Order: sequence, then C-alpha cells, then structure tokens
Amino acid sequence: MSMLEEKTPPARPEDAPETEYIRSHLPNPLLLDLSSLNLTDRQLEKISLDNEPLQLELTAKGELVIMPPSNPPGGWKEGELYYQVTHWAKQNGAGVTFGASTGFRLPNRALRAPDVSWVRRERWDTWLAEHPEGRQHDADAEVFTGICPDFVLELRSPTDTLAYQRRKMEEYMENGCRLGWLIDPVQKRVHIYRPGVETETLDEPATVSDETVLPGFELDLREIW
Repeated sequence: MSMLEEKTPPARPEDAPETEYIRSHLPNPLLLDLSSLNLTDRQLEKISLDNEPLQLELTAKGELVIMPPSNPPGGWKEGELYYQVTHWAKQNGAGVTFGASTGFRLPNRALRAPDVSWVRRERWDTWLAEHPEGRQHDADAEVFTGICPDFVLELRSPTDTLAYQRRKMEEYMENGCRLGWLIDPVQKRVHIYRPGVETETLDEPATVSDETVLPGFELDLREIW
C-alpha cells in the first residue's frame, strides 16, 4: 500500500473532538495537490505563518506537503544535531548552518526544509550579494533561497516512512547537494548519500564524518540512539 492510499479509519467515538480525530488518522506526511494554483513564494510564506507549528514543504509537482511538529524527544534530537553542526561551522568558518524552519527552493522548484543544512560560505555570500535585503519587501519576490545546500541532514521520526525520506534525500542529490545524512533512530542506522554514488548504510554508528565536504567535523550519535 502506498503512502497516500486511504485506509478505512475506525468509527469515531461521539465524544471525540473532530479535529483531533481527523489528525490522528491522516497519513504522515499529508500531500495536497495544489499544482493548479501555482503558489508564489509569498503565498507559501503566508500559508506557513497561518498554520504554525505545522511544517510545510512543496514537491516539484506542486503538491503541498504537510507535516506535524516534532514531539519533545524528536525536537531534542533535532536540536542536538543542529547544535553539533553549528558549533563546528562556527569554528571552521567555511560555511553557514540552517535549521528546520528554513526553506530552500531547489532547482527543480521543490521547496524543502531539511532538519539541518549547511551552505559553503562563498555560495552564501554570492547569494546575499545577488539578493539585497530590500528585495524581500517586493510583493512578487522569491523569499526562499534559490540554492540547494551543500550538506543536508534529515532525522526520521517514528511516523515517517523510510521510503519517503529516502526519496527526499535522492532529490537533494539530484539538485546539487554534495552530502546527505539520513539519521534513522527507529532502526538505529545512518544512510549516507552522495551524488552519483550508491547509498552507504551504517548500523548504529557512534559517530559519522566526511572529510571531503565537512573537514574536521564528527557527528556524535551516541545520545541519539
């Protein structure tokens, strides 16, 4: 059964709040086909602000991806991973780090928000020079960065399907990302993605690193498992 195939939910108890009941039986993530609307970046930004704390993304086909906020354990793990990458980036100085609230408009027009991402300093400085802050006030301006991160990290939650997360990682590689780590606490595995190379899988590693893209950085996973 595919991720989007409907399942017949059990009968709703009469005293169950309708909104709570609906949310508990929707697929995760939920996809809405809004391709006919050709949503602009400004419209997506407004939809996101109006529906916080839900996380919204957009597929290359124009489908709106709706994901619930992380639960406290998942949020802590995301924060820990973000901290480690940011701490290294501050010391290294070769790039800048972004958290899960940052959306990137990829070359294929998909809008993705990795749990953690990193962009090389020279690429980031070039983008800033080409997109003066004043342009962000234009009604028709694209407010999401028109680049794909050099490095992305995604943390699988217990409700995420592995197939969906893998497809996202493949999309990053197809759109210019140089390295991707899919951290799967459910199976205690790390799936390593590089463009044009077969995916590498590590079983319950204590650490993971890549000297080519992230020189001098070692991600400590012992508390994540």
